[in-house]
Amino acid sequence: MVAALVSLTNAVRLPRPARPQSELTDSVVVCIPARDEAFRLPALLADLNAQTHCPSLRVVVLDDDSSDDTFEIARRATSSDPRFLVERNRSDPPEGWTGKAAACHRLAERALAYDADLIVFVDADVRLAPAALASAATAMASMNAALLCPWPEQIAVGAAEQLIQPLLGFSWMTTLPIRLANRSTRPSTVVSCGQFMMFDAHAYREIGGHASVAGSLTEDLDIARALRRHGRRTVLVSGAGLVRCRMYDDWPSLRDGYTRWLWTAFGGAPGSLSVSSALALVYVLPPVAAVFSTGVTQRYGCIGYAAAVTARMLCARTESGRGVGSIRSAAGSAAHPISVLVYLALTLESVRRHRRGVSTWKNRPI
Repeated sequence: MVAALVSLTNAVRLPRPARPQSELTDSVVVCIPARDEAFRLPALLADLNAQTHCPSLRVVVLDDDSSDDTFEIARRATSSDPRFLVERNRSDPPEGWTGKAAACHRLAERALAYDADLIVFVDADVRLAPAALASAATAMASMNAALLCPWPEQIAVGAAEQLIQPLLGFSWMTTLPIRLANRSTRPSTVVSCGQFMMFDAHAYREIGGHASVAGSLTEDLDIARALRRHGRRTVLVSGAGLVRCRMYDDWPSLRDGYTRWLWTAFGGAPGSLSVSSALALVYVLPPVAAVFSTGVTQRYGCIGYAAAVTARMLCARTESGRGVGSIRSAAGSAAHPISVLVYLALTLESVRRHRRGVSTWKNRPI
C-alpha cells in the first residue's frame, strides 16, 4: 500500500522540464561511448543533428574498440558536420577501470578541452526529441543542479523486456518521493541514470570526473553520490516525451546486462540477496495468499496484490507520460509477481557469476 502511495506522489509531483523558449547560451558537448553499436548509433546521431535551441553544440563519439563497423558508420554519418568528432580507442581499459568509465573519462577530456559549460553523456541506444538537450539544460539551470538526469522511457518489446525493464523505474518510484530526494544532498537518496546525464563541467572536474568511479559497475549512481558528498545538488526529472531507450532487444543481452551488476545493487552479494528475497515476500506472497488462502488472509492477499499492480501502472504512467490503460501496460502490471521472481533469479545468477569470476559484458571480463 505504501508503494502505491509513493508511486502516486511521484506520478503527480515528478518535475517535468519545460520546453525552451530561447537559445541556450551555454556550450554543450555530448559524449557518446560506443562499443559494438553500429546498428543503434546512426539514429542517435540523427537525433543530435536535429537538436533545437542549442547553437553551441559539439558531439564526440568514441568507438571503444568495437568488433563491428561502429567507427566507419559513425564517420560516414557525421563527416559533413564539423560539430561532430569521431575517435577510436583500440586498447583495453586501464587496470582497475571498467570499460564504460574509461570511455567516459576519455570523452570528458575532449569535452573539457572544448571548454564546455555542460557535459552530457548519452548511451548509443538512446533516442532524443529535438528539444531534449535544451529542455534539460533549462531545467538544470532553474534547479541549480550540478547533475541532471531526465529519466528515459524504457522501451520494452519482447516478453522478457516487459517483465524486467519496468522494474528500473519501479525500484525508485515506489520507495522515494523524488521531489524530496532532489532537495537533498544525502548520497543515500540519489537516483541517477547513465543513459542520459548532464553535468555542470566545473562540478564534474571538481570531483575528478569518472576517475572518481573508475572501477564501479554502477558508475551512474556512484558519480552522483560523489557529487552529493561534495555538497553538490543532483536532480532527477521526467524524460517523458524527450528521452527514450531500448536497452536490450533479446533475453541473452538482458540477462548478461543485469547479471553483470545486480550483485552490487545493495552493497554487495549478501545485501542484494536479502533485499531481493524481501521483495519476493512483499510482492509474491500476497497473490499466493489470494489464490490459496481463505478468509482474512485471502482478503489481505488480494489487497496486497491490487496495491502492487496499481503501483506498477502508476509507474508506467509516470515514465511514459501517457495513460495507464494500454493492454501491454496492464498485462505487465498484472504479471508483477512473475517480474519479481525473474529479478530474483537474475540476482542469484549475478552472484554466482561474480563468485566464479566469469562475468562479462560486450566481450570484456568484469
